[in-house]
Amino acid sequence: MASDEEKSPKFDAAPGSPDLIAGQARDNADGLHRLLNNRQIQLIAVGGSIGTALFVSIGGGLAKGGPGSLFIAYTMYSLVLALVNNSIAEMSTFMPVSGGFIRLAGHWVDEALGFTAGWNFFFYEAILIPFEITALNLVLSFWNSDITNPGPTAGVCAGVIVCYAALNILAVRGYGEAEFWLSGGKVILILILFCFTFITMVGGNPDKDAYGFRYWQTPGAFAEWNHTGDLGRFEGFLAALWSAGFTVVGPEYISMVAAEAKRPSIFIKAAFKTVYYRFCFFFIVGSLAVGIVVPWNDKTLTGIYRDGEIAGGTAAASPYVIAMENLGIGVLPHIVNALMLTSIFSAGNTYTYCATRSLYSLALEGRAPAFLRKCTAKGVPIYCFCVVMLFPFLSFLQLSNNSAKVLTWLINIMTAGGLINYLIMSITFLQYYRACQAQGFDRKTLPYFGYFQPYGTYIALAFQTIMVIFYGYASFTPWSVENFFSNYTMQLVAPCLFVGWKVLKRTTWKKPLDVDLIWERPIIDAYEATFTEPAVGFWTEMGQLVGLRRKKQASISA
Repeated sequence: MASDEEKSPKFDAAPGSPDLIAGQARDNADGLHRLLNNRQIQLIAVGGSIGTALFVSIGGGLAKGGPGSLFIAYTMYSLVLALVNNSIAEMSTFMPVSGGFIRLAGHWVDEALGFTAGWNFFFYEAILIPFEITALNLVLSFWNSDITNPGPTAGVCAGVIVCYAALNILAVRGYGEAEFWLSGGKVILILILFCFTFITMVGGNPDKDAYGFRYWQTPGAFAEWNHTGDLGRFEGFLAALWSAGFTVVGPEYISMVAAEAKRPSIFIKAAFKTVYYRFCFFFIVGSLAVGIVVPWNDKTLTGIYRDGEIAGGTAAASPYVIAMENLGIGVLPHIVNALMLTSIFSAGNTYTYCATRSLYSLALEGRAPAFLRKCTAKGVPIYCFCVVMLFPFLSFLQLSNNSAKVLTWLINIMTAGGLINYLIMSITFLQYYRACQAQGFDRKTLPYFGYFQPYGTYIALAFQTIMVIFYGYASFTPWSVENFFSNYTMQLVAPCLFVGWKVLKRTTWKKPLDVDLIWERPIIDAYEATFTEPAVGFWTEMGQLVGLRRKKQASISA
């Protein structure tokens, strides 16, 4: 079987091309540096995909839909997003450029789509930062409710902002190392919660009560929401599906780090392949575990998520913490909340990185001011970083508004923005697929070959389109102007961005034969050709981290 290097297509630069200098290979066609190793990329992918939603916000889906609806919704949406991952993985391993799917949309489909993708993703990531800071305040309030007072809240916000700034102003290697350790804490937290679920459900709790799947029978697997009867249960399922749309993420973060990976064709491929396991282990099993440990009609849970908003204002918003307190377990909630702090902090750190890189990609393509292209000697887009660091200050809205309401606004806006990101990825892949067919390009020669194409992408595109349209249907029953703009802001803004840029720049939708499938590939090939040793596998890197050495380094074939 061919190795990854052998399967990677080779393109020759045009004669006299300024992109390649004889005897010299550059990391990228821009100012970013390829410094991230395999273990860092794997854990960065975990850091971006696992945050507040999996540990706290998932409780809203449980309270509204019940454990059955929650499990079905998370399983269904994870499968749909696996189809999206299958598409973006092939494109990003083939063309690991800065900006990831944002620049791919502009180069392969339409400049207006790239403009829309870039600004949508930028605001999506930038708004996630104050969301995580707000959630971090809620978790801290578990130990001291005074944290939610204006003075302590302002202090926490300021401290977190300073930490994010310090970590992201460093070279990308420093950011990657910090995120590696922070994300490792998330994995430990998830393992603890899953072990807690299994041990307590079989009787390993202070009451010695083997409750098993009791809560699936009483009060039942499917909750009613907004209405009663079958309609209410269906709306409960939709509420759980919207929760999954906010919680289940991941492929976009790997795409964004592709331009800073040491061995992109190998490390990025390996990271995308692990996404399928993460979807199954973290999100599907996670949704099952939540529905086992606490009933959907628990008084604390329904009190926190009454009227569709996180209204409790404490760290007890986590279903796991509620379950531990119900069982009378005293120490574990403190451990879980401490690890939850690192999880939330890590997610915000990743969002800061991705927002900076997305704004930088817009500047590279002339879709943002040119001064934003400036990078430090260590490869940090310094002015993009400064712009991004303005957004965390939105977390200070907690000082004048209920933090629960701020969280709800941000969740609604961000969920729609995330759905639009995946729509754009699917559209880009279909255009890329047609271009490969028209130009006689054999996709099977690529480092990552996506199966079931283009049918899988059509399914994902249709599903995401339906979700984008109906996501805010509750705004109409009854009609609420505030809820409408909270749920449909991004759906209204995205088409305006596309049409506005298309009219202003008179862009055209590229024909399959006109799509540039060479682009930066000569630079990437020249860079990867400088490596003479096989790539180091993830577990080998982990062994080296603790002092273990292998004479023979394992290449990544996964």
